[in-house]
Amino acid sequence: MRTTSDGLPDLLRPDGTPVRVLVVDDELDLVEVLSAVLRYEGWEVRTAADGAAAVSAAREFHPDAVLLDIMLPDIDGIEVLRRLRAEAPHVCVLFLTARDAVEDRIAGITAGGDDYVTKPFSLEEVLARLRGLLRRAGRARATEGNRLIVGDLVMDEDAREVTRGGELVELTPTEFELLRFLMRNPRRVLSKAQILDRVWSYDFGGQAHVVELYISYLRKKIDAGRSSLIHTVRGVGYVLKP
Repeated sequence: MRTTSDGLPDLLRPDGTPVRVLVVDDELDLVEVLSAVLRYEGWEVRTAADGAAAVSAAREFHPDAVLLDIMLPDIDGIEVLRRLRAEAPHVCVLFLTARDAVEDRIAGITAGGDDYVTKPFSLEEVLARLRGLLRRAGRARATEGNRLIVGDLVMDEDAREVTRGGELVELTPTEFELLRFLMRNPRRVLSKAQILDRVWSYDFGGQAHVVELYISYLRKKIDAGRSSLIHTVRGVGYVLKP
C-alpha cells in the first residue's frame, strides 16, 4: 500500500475517509484481482457483475469512481453510465473494454466516460488512471505528511498546530490529544470509555464527565460560529464528521 509516514493511505477523500470504488465486470476472476489491488491501496471496494446490480450498488455505496466494463450481460456500460450520472453527475468513470476500435473508445468518452483502458491491461495502469481521475475531479486528495484533515479542519501533528478554515486554533495539550483521537477516527462513533482510555490512558473510575467537559472546550474552539464537526450520539459517545 502507498502510505505516508504515519501509515495512512496516500490518497483519501476530502473528508479524510477511504476512497470508494465500484468495480463492474462479469469476469469474476478479473473483478477479484482488481478488488484485491484496490483494497491494498486502502480503498473501500464494492463489486457488481451486471448493469442492474451496478446501478443498485452505486445508490447505496456512493462511489467516488467506477471501473465499468462496456460489455455486460444485461445492459451495456454506456447505459449504466447514463443512469449513474443521472444520480451522481460527478462520479469518475473509467471504462474497461475488450474492444480496441476507435469508434468504441469515442462512444464511451462521448457518453460521458472520463477515461478507458483496453483489455488486457496492467493493474498499475488502471491504478494510475484512477488516481489521476480522482485527483483532477477533486474526489480525493493526497495525504500530506503527518497532517490529519477532516473537512476544513487541519491538524499538523509534527508542528502540533490546528487550523479551521485556515484560522489557527489554540489548544491545550489535552485538547490537542482529544482532537487528534477524533480526527484519526473520522465518522466513527467513539464512546467515553474509549476516549478516556486513549487520551487519558487510564480509567477515571467512572468520572466520564471529564470527557464531556473537554468536548465542550473543543466545541467552543472548533465549532463556535461555524458548522458543527463534533457531534453527540446520545447514549453512545461522540463523532467527528463534516
